[in-house]
Amino acid sequence: MFESQYEAMERAEIAQLQLERLQSTLQRVYRNVKFYRKKFDQAGLLPEDFQSLEDLGRLPFTTKEDLSNSYPYGMFAVPLREVVRIHSSSGSVGNPMVVGYTCRDLRNWARLAARMLAAAGVTKDDVVQITFNYGLMTGGFGVHYGAEVLGASVIPTGTGNTFRQVQIMRDYRTTTLVATPSYALVIADKCQEIGLDPKDLHLRVGFMGGEPWGEDRRREIEERLLLQAFDLYGLSEAMGPGVAGECEYRQGMHLNEDHFLPEIIDPVTTAPLQPGEIGELVITTLSKEAVPLIRFRTGDKCSLTYEPCPCGRTFARLSRILGRTDEVIIVKGVNIFPQRVGQILAALQGEAPVYQLVVGREGRQDYLEVRVEVRESIFFDRMVAQRQLINQLSHKLAQSIGVTPRVKLVEPNTIVRIGETSPLVIDQRG
Repeated sequence: MFESQYEAMERAEIAQLQLERLQSTLQRVYRNVKFYRKKFDQAGLLPEDFQSLEDLGRLPFTTKEDLSNSYPYGMFAVPLREVVRIHSSSGSVGNPMVVGYTCRDLRNWARLAARMLAAAGVTKDDVVQITFNYGLMTGGFGVHYGAEVLGASVIPTGTGNTFRQVQIMRDYRTTTLVATPSYALVIADKCQEIGLDPKDLHLRVGFMGGEPWGEDRRREIEERLLLQAFDLYGLSEAMGPGVAGECEYRQGMHLNEDHFLPEIIDPVTTAPLQPGEIGELVITTLSKEAVPLIRFRTGDKCSLTYEPCPCGRTFARLSRILGRTDEVIIVKGVNIFPQRVGQILAALQGEAPVYQLVVGREGRQDYLEVRVEVRESIFFDRMVAQRQLINQLSHKLAQSIGVTPRVKLVEPNTIVRIGETSPLVIDQRG
């Protein structure tokens, strides 16, 4: 599935299509979304003022905080009766970020994910096993739809139960694995543990996303599972998996520019950066009906290139995600806002406790430990109370951030401080 009428357009044609779709999107959000209408009015702007893509820089940014503050439906540009799917992810403050999809949004999502799969060589003859989460976060849905558009067979195994994953992979003759890079190596470890030779599997393609990874990890995955590993990119706020993905040449991820208008900015000054320079990715959706986003600051650190690709696709290519420009940490493919953890703890404790997030790795698996300072009295002959508090905190945090943490209660002044504060996050993954 190579949509050459879009994916191989001349750059001038891409720019014209983007401008037309941008103008339509600006009209829609100004008319239907109070948040954007207020922003435009404050800046003294009207949708009619935008006659060139160069005018994009005059528009205000949209942040994760804006989405959280608009909970639940404040950013919706269509009536709720036209929304056929709702997803959400943990917000940076207070409420989660809620996104919706119309029927057309879902069709576009499926088609763009199909493009990504096809660019890596997936066809109707493949069996695609998806180990991403299926739930309120967009997770495995986009890849699932894309594979079905191609006519491939889909196995929606979801997360966890690695032995069963490997058993299915072998018995159902999976050819395409979709996983986070760390979980792909967990699967490789399980194969080794049970004595299963990867040569006895039928894997040939792997799609890895949800967390930063480098060439060393790509080589290890490929050598241990005997497949070719491809990078993919998506974000729940804009669509989900399918925003960008690598082709057979693996020289960056082709970003679907007919549906997304990308920018790279300096995360501190917000000044635009040149192609090849590393900064924060900003995305404007060009076709999203339910929740259009104008200049959404993703927080992802990367670069863009517009150089021609040997595959013939002319869309801009996104580099690997090199990290975050904010304090977000990624654990098991889930973005976690440290401040959100603090809010949850404060709501449960009745006051803001001293806390610290420690991210580590055991074997191939990442874990999150939340250390919380509590009053000394709970440590004296109060084991039952300790256990109840730990269970309560762990359950509530898992509900809110999407990852079940280890909760460790510590006595006052136990968390090491530098000056008057303690480091909010300690990442021990190296």
